[in-house]
Amino acid sequence: MSATWYECKVKYRKLDQTTGVQKMKTEPFLVDAISYTEAEARITEEMSAYLTDSDEIKITNIKVANYAEIHPFENSDRWFKSRVSLIAFDEESGKERKSNQYLLVQANDVKEAFENTMEVMKDTMGEFSIPAVSESPIMDVFPYFSGEEDDLERVKKFTALKDSVPVNIGMDEAMEMADTLATESE
Repeated sequence: MSATWYECKVKYRKLDQTTGVQKMKTEPFLVDAISYTEAEARITEEMSAYLTDSDEIKITNIKVANYAEIHPFENSDRWFKSRVSLIAFDEESGKERKSNQYLLVQANDVKEAFENTMEVMKDTMGEFSIPAVSESPIMDVFPYFSGEEDDLERVKKFTALKDSVPVNIGMDEAMEMADTLATESE
């Protein structure tokens, strides 16, 4: 199952490193969640670790992020958006077709982001190119499962939440019969 990433813009009071004064900042964060509601709850929970009891946050926007994959790297402090063009040959028209996908890669500079993107894509079977790498405004990424020991509790919450969403894969025979009769009478 692929992750759905939500970009959450959060307005909060942050200490300015240069002046030492607290200022109101609006910064984007990425959260792995099942729905907008859960994304709001998760970003509130994750941001509470950075705030004092008297500080408040305001979530100004939540949207689904357009990232195919997220790749953190050790000893890196910034996030970069890499556009990867997958190249396929269309046999009918005889032309090359490119389809773009975006990766969020952690690195210290653009050159390292390009190298990290190449590292991620090295086992790709098809041809690809990397036409663009740019610094992303994303401040931090909060995956659902981080590999920490307390993930067992989070797995239980995730499973309970996933199971609460109704999935109807059966057929309603009465509705099928009504559809059949309506089609026959036309």
